[in-house]
Amino acid sequence: MPVNADSAFWTDVTYGARQAFARPDDYRDYLAQLADMPRYFGEQVENMRAGLARGFTPPRVTLKGRDSALASVAGARPEDTVFYTPFRDMPAAIPASEQAALRAQAVAAIRERVQPAYASTLAFVRDEYIPQARTSLAAGSLPGGQAYYASKIVEFTTTAMSADEIHRIGLAEMAKIRAEMADIIKQTGFQGDLPAFLQLLRTDPRFYAKTPEELLMRAAWVAKKFDARAGQYFGYLPRQRFAIRPVPDDQAPYYTAGRGGPGVYPVNTRNLPARALYSLPALTLHESAPGHAFQVPIALEQKGVPPFRRAYISAYGEGWALYTERLGVEMGIYETPYEVFGMLSYQAWRAARLVVDTGIHSKGWTREQALAYLRENTALSTHEVETEVDRYISWPGQALSYYLGQMAIMEARARAEKALGDKFDIRAFHDTVLQLGSVPLPVLSARIDRFIAEGGKSPYPPQA
Repeated sequence: MPVNADSAFWTDVTYGARQAFARPDDYRDYLAQLADMPRYFGEQVENMRAGLARGFTPPRVTLKGRDSALASVAGARPEDTVFYTPFRDMPAAIPASEQAALRAQAVAAIRERVQPAYASTLAFVRDEYIPQARTSLAAGSLPGGQAYYASKIVEFTTTAMSADEIHRIGLAEMAKIRAEMADIIKQTGFQGDLPAFLQLLRTDPRFYAKTPEELLMRAAWVAKKFDARAGQYFGYLPRQRFAIRPVPDDQAPYYTAGRGGPGVYPVNTRNLPARALYSLPALTLHESAPGHAFQVPIALEQKGVPPFRRAYISAYGEGWALYTERLGVEMGIYETPYEVFGMLSYQAWRAARLVVDTGIHSKGWTREQALAYLRENTALSTHEVETEVDRYISWPGQALSYYLGQMAIMEARARAEKALGDKFDIRAFHDTVLQLGSVPLPVLSARIDRFIAEGGKSPYPPQA
């Protein structure tokens, strides 16, 4: 099942096309990857056919339109595909004649290897896979489904919690966040209840960018506000910087609002009425710095770490990124009550995932129930509500990692603050958490126990 409503192998392979190449050998390695595309796609399709034969597929409703990214590559001029991107602006250090030869090889590889792989996969997805995909929603309805969903809970939360326990936690946390929301609504002076306030947020033009450039620039402004305060909250800063870029057109219709990682923070500038400015500060903290584009580089910079420690563990990584959204209050990133409410809406969104994911996959919830729950409890746009619910339906368990991970970090910090008192240094605490890299939540808890026992000292030697 190498495809869901959020991503697929045919979109994952495009990330290499967006890297910067410096040497001719980099381009030749990339051309070798393009030439190998038919083999890779063929293996994935064979795997999907095996899943199809035993009823192990994503729900059909979540696959609607996901073939558009295949079609956009299969039917374009080679030079217009994403795979030609590295050849458009090549380093001046490469001689012109060599550039021309590499470009010609790229066009040939895309036309003769890449596009046929996309075209054959497109035909399979449209004619066989989507029509025969299952109509049920719950992971429990899959072959061995109950054990499968239980394994996904372990994978994405690194805990032994049951679906019922997670569902109860979600409901309790939602109640706490709703109370916080009520306080913020009062600060805005709005006269009305939560549903009316959510309707205002979704429809008032002042809360939305007029152009893609405006959205990108506002994201950049939030990122630079963090830079001004970074030294007060972190002792160790990563060497790697990140770029802010629009999500590519072929991915944007079904992509999240943004997504961060080493070197890049893609912001979705498609459908601007769905991209609220009051949520942008929380989104930017989560996806750029001090979230994913900050945490992952720090993990990669650690020395002497065995290869298996380079893996990304969702409960840790997503828990950290969600924790940074709350941290933005302390850092003074949010300038208006509306932006604070945007942060709380994002908190509610992640707490709601605990309810919705377990509701769908273990309690028989319908898609309509899940959509209604997100609409009633968050300020997400209708478009985002629909794309998010389809993501939870087709990617069991992944949505559980965020809030449970944040709870673990907040609990660890509260424990350290209480034990250390005046000795507690927020920079040392954050450095300790980040130096670990991705670890299961029990390992994080044990490391903070040691942090406390050692008197709250930084994991890094003092600088001269």
